[in-house]
Amino acid sequence: MSMNVQPDREFIQVVKEAGGDTLKQCYQCATCSVACPISPDDSPFPRKEMIYAQWGLKDKLMSDPDVFLCHHCGDCTAMCPRGARPSEVLSAIRAYVYTNLGWPQSLAKMCTSIKNLPMLVGIPALVVFVMWLISGGMQLPGGEHFAKVGYQQFFGHWDFHLLSKNVLFIDIIMLTAVGIAVYSLYRGITLMWKGMASSLDQGGVGYRPGMVQFVKEFLWPSLVEIVQHKRFEECKENHSRVRGHKPLMLAFIGLFFVTIYSMVKNDVFGIFFPSLHGPISMWNPVKWLANVAAVAMIFGIVVLWQNRKKMEAEGTARNTFYDWFYIWIIAAVGVTGLAAELLRIVSIPSLGYIVYYVHLVSVVMLFLYLPYSKFAHIVYRTTAYAFDRYRQSAYVKNPLNE
Repeated sequence: MSMNVQPDREFIQVVKEAGGDTLKQCYQCATCSVACPISPDDSPFPRKEMIYAQWGLKDKLMSDPDVFLCHHCGDCTAMCPRGARPSEVLSAIRAYVYTNLGWPQSLAKMCTSIKNLPMLVGIPALVVFVMWLISGGMQLPGGEHFAKVGYQQFFGHWDFHLLSKNVLFIDIIMLTAVGIAVYSLYRGITLMWKGMASSLDQGGVGYRPGMVQFVKEFLWPSLVEIVQHKRFEECKENHSRVRGHKPLMLAFIGLFFVTIYSMVKNDVFGIFFPSLHGPISMWNPVKWLANVAAVAMIFGIVVLWQNRKKMEAEGTARNTFYDWFYIWIIAAVGVTGLAAELLRIVSIPSLGYIVYYVHLVSVVMLFLYLPYSKFAHIVYRTTAYAFDRYRQSAYVKNPLNE
């Protein structure tokens, strides 16, 4: 049986430029699939993905969950006899998927090249600066007042007790960035799921899981597995990535909880109990969690930074903007956040406000560019995990036909 293959040459070129430049060195020996500790026997990867990529079968790869089940541990790259670096190729494919599923496309494509870095930093920096200017809050507090209120009057203050001026301006900035990111990711995973589902043979199954069933049977177990790093722990060659990746993930979970707590304290209970307004006390356990999470974030990113430099020095990875961009952003968020708090403790408002401004810019960048950077694997890999469980279930594999 013959098959007509129409390769997408532009796709092949983009993958090469994103770090998959060794793609053509693969000669299909399947060592990579044998070496991969998490590759399943019934549908092994990354050999088939290397074939798809060499042939330029973009649509196949865009709807292939195994692209995201790969954890980029490097076991396959270490064992490859031709130096084809399969893990780097799959990383480049993921970068292509993030870009092409991202919305708006102009913003997604902007995140693919270091030449756009001045604009990537400049847009959030300008937005925060203009909002700061409009707010009328560009006045440095005295040392004693700064020690008391911290940065909670960065955008100024008014007497409207239902919503502080600072929170209003931060909400406008952050919720806009988050809204763009959430919509982009929603569009992306919807298209991704449709593509993955189209490859399944579901003719013998007459029912589908409801939302509650889906969350209970597929999504929640996937989230638990991801938090526990079960598959990540199976990687051998580059196991140090787990040492950096796990505290980084736990740090974000901790900081998310702290953010929710601060919001409820200040803007819900604070309406009825004005004394709750202001920074979280240094003796509050939630503050301890925030500090521990910040340290864990910095520790995790340092480990990943060192690991990436080591891989590049050994020739098992290529220096790409795609890989370094999200490392820079997370490092900026962690360092500026911790530095801003220390400057508040020692009561240096002039330097503290500058550092806090940079912190706000870095947080906006983290949210806004999440769907188009390597950080997007948080959502896309979770979707792939859930789909992997779904395709192995009775909803797809009818046990009566086994």
